[in-house]
Amino acid sequence: MNENLIKDDETLDDLQLKDLFVIQKKDKFRFGVDAVLLANFANVKSNSTVIDLCSGTGIVPFVIKGKNNPSKIIGLEIQEEMVEMAQRSVLYNKLENKIDFIKGDLKNIEMLKKLPKADVVTVNPPYKVYNSGIINPDDKIAIARHEICCNLEDVILACRTLLKDNKRMYMVHRPDRLVDIFTLMRKYKIEPKRVRMVHPNVNKAPNIVLIEAQRDGGSFLKWESPLFVYDEHGNYTEELTRIYGRDK
Repeated sequence: MNENLIKDDETLDDLQLKDLFVIQKKDKFRFGVDAVLLANFANVKSNSTVIDLCSGTGIVPFVIKGKNNPSKIIGLEIQEEMVEMAQRSVLYNKLENKIDFIKGDLKNIEMLKKLPKADVVTVNPPYKVYNSGIINPDDKIAIARHEICCNLEDVILACRTLLKDNKRMYMVHRPDRLVDIFTLMRKYKIEPKRVRMVHPNVNKAPNIVLIEAQRDGGSFLKWESPLFVYDEHGNYTEELTRIYGRDK
């Protein structure tokens, strides 16, 4: 493995999954638990083509590769620096024939139509409505967290465009946006099928929601049992430990 792929201002982080690593900036946007939960929540078969939108560091494609080993994964990201870094992670992990990261704007529907149709689309989009709250002065972090380059409707239309008939998308978002999410999914004929709330612990309200939805699916929604991140002692719960692969 080529250590020269990692720059001085970057870290090489062990995913503790099938000897996979991901390169990240030391002091800029780094993946969080939401991305790991999304990758674990997605139902991906070994013969699937997966497209990950707002791919960032590439964490979702790498975790999906380690857990499910689909035939092809494409990560789409608008920030060139992120794409270049994720491509180096591909080289480090020797996955050139399995994962590909491309620079592109998910609002560019003509570009999306040129990509392979997907069995699964995953997306960890910016959560915050633009001009809500304080915008981080680091533009790269702001783009990842605020609807600057795309909004929720752009994301759902992109998923509609990319999915094969009756195939499924998986999204992680914030519970306070759930009405907006369901409304826009219905608008673009993507039917919510499965929802799971994620709570910091048993005493706190959920701060993450995981959603599975089907292109042109019938109306039926399953509400799953809640997932708790920390136990009463401040440690990861048994389920989170399993998701992170630290129970071995």
